Amino acid sequence: MLKIYGTSRSRSSRSLWALEELGIKYEHIPTAVADARKPEHLKLNPNGHVPVIDDDGVIIWESMAINLYLAEKYGKPPLWPASVADHGHAYQWSVWGMTEIEPHLIAILRNRVMAPPEQRDEQAVKKAEDALKAPLKVLDDHLKGREYLLGKDFTIADLNAAGALMFAPLVRLDMSAVSVAKGWLDKCLGRPALQKARALK
Repeated sequence: MLKIYGTSRSRSSRSLWALEELGIKYEHIPTAVADARKPEHLKLNPNGHVPVIDDDGVIIWESMAINLYLAEKYGKPPLWPASVADHGHAYQWSVWGMTEIEPHLIAILRNRVMAPPEQRDEQAVKKAEDALKAPLKVLDDHLKGREYLLGKDFTIADLNAAGALMFAPLVRLDMSAVSVAKGWLDKCLGRPALQKARALK
């Protein structure tokens, strides 16, 4: 049985979400972020991070890589798109989430939630919020006239892009200027599979 090491209070949540969307049996091995540096975990991921999956001896780390692997191996249309062109679009939006969104959102998370109050930098928050305006407009413009990123169906592209934006509500990111993207994000984050994933440790 496929094993996943991680905690829903980390990037592992997006891989747990993918597993729940796919409906495959898996064993969740709760692993706190701090425990990822322990010697036994470093044998699985020498970078010292979660999540990691062990799929009958195939070890994969990095949540986006895990999700694309899971979708390609176990998914069926529409979650894993039918065409090679849309595979490319799924890769595109997944990488977009990691490069255009996540670094700035993490900067806000660090300075609004994670760091002790005396170490928080509101200037860093403002800089990150400004940096997010352009990619969020790209997302908003793309979604106009579409239900989801690739058309009418929820796919792994939506899961991965929304997974990168998952912390936006927590950090109170103002998305009023991109109302179409905000509606799409709310719809994605409201999916039952994500609620199941978030209930895990």
